[in-house]
Amino acid sequence: MTVVGPFGLSVQDRDLTRDVQAGMDAVEAALAETVKSDVPFITITASHLIEAGGKRFRPLLVMLAAQFGDPYAPGVVPAAVVVELTHLATLYHDDVMDEAPVRRGAPSANSRWDNSVAILTGDFLFSRASQVLAELGPEAVRLQADAFERLVTGQILETAGPGPEDDPLRHYLDVIAGKTGSLVAVSCRFGSLMAGAEPWMVDILTQYGERMGTAFQLADDVLDIASDGHESGKTPGTDLREGVPTLPILLLQQMPADQDDPADVRLRELLELDLADDTLHAEALRLLRKHPALEHARRETLRYAEEARALLASLPDCPAKAALQGLCDAVAIRTM
Repeated sequence: MTVVGPFGLSVQDRDLTRDVQAGMDAVEAALAETVKSDVPFITITASHLIEAGGKRFRPLLVMLAAQFGDPYAPGVVPAAVVVELTHLATLYHDDVMDEAPVRRGAPSANSRWDNSVAILTGDFLFSRASQVLAELGPEAVRLQADAFERLVTGQILETAGPGPEDDPLRHYLDVIAGKTGSLVAVSCRFGSLMAGAEPWMVDILTQYGERMGTAFQLADDVLDIASDGHESGKTPGTDLREGVPTLPILLLQQMPADQDDPADVRLRELLELDLADDTLHAEALRLLRKHPALEHARRETLRYAEEARALLASLPDCPAKAALQGLCDAVAIRTM
């Protein structure tokens, strides 16, 4: 059994393992080459997050989706480069907005240099993604533009927050669909489209990507509360400390308060306080881990993963289909 890609995805088929690994290696080499600039400083800043590593989840999905057509088609690797460059560019911008000091275990670009450098480097990566994209034809440009519009809209919705008439949970799911689901969906679409898969397969794989993008983000919400930090790659309860209302908190807020349960009462009190205080934060994290809202969040996450799995049913049985199903299993493992 060989592990390929992120999240411990295991692939038992040697031919698929070889194809996917070759594709991922080609993507890695192309990323390094694409961000090179005649200005050495730009090459350094643009290479910063590439060299820090990462899961490369979106290129992996491009490679797996391409298996439903010709995985060696010339547009497959460039399409994977486009989605990963786009993702990396958003990380530079996100770190500025979040004032994040660390990204992927290394100092973020904004902390290593400054906000202006980070923003402009993100813009540079967008420009290089556009150059690669232009070679893939007008249809690819349109699809990426649509996905990018959804991504930015999701970011704006998150920044603005829900309006007085909005359901906060629905608003949050809309944010995730835009910020995460859009680019994961277009990764599956690009892979299958560039490989020449049948149109109905392209549509199914796109829908699969949409749900998997949401499922993995919701799994991160659960991990932020439930993990010890090794799996999530960040300090447990980071969103809780920063007052970011993710799925477990939003579900808790929808539940009626139980005045007969001191733990429930205390947790709700804590959520109204500034949890930058280490003692209060630790108490809130401990209570939330035991609260039914966390289990409810797990079930919701699994529901999205199972919807994604169900979409694959009509696709022909093959090792790539099994690998995509394995990603649904990975969501379950991450939320346990």
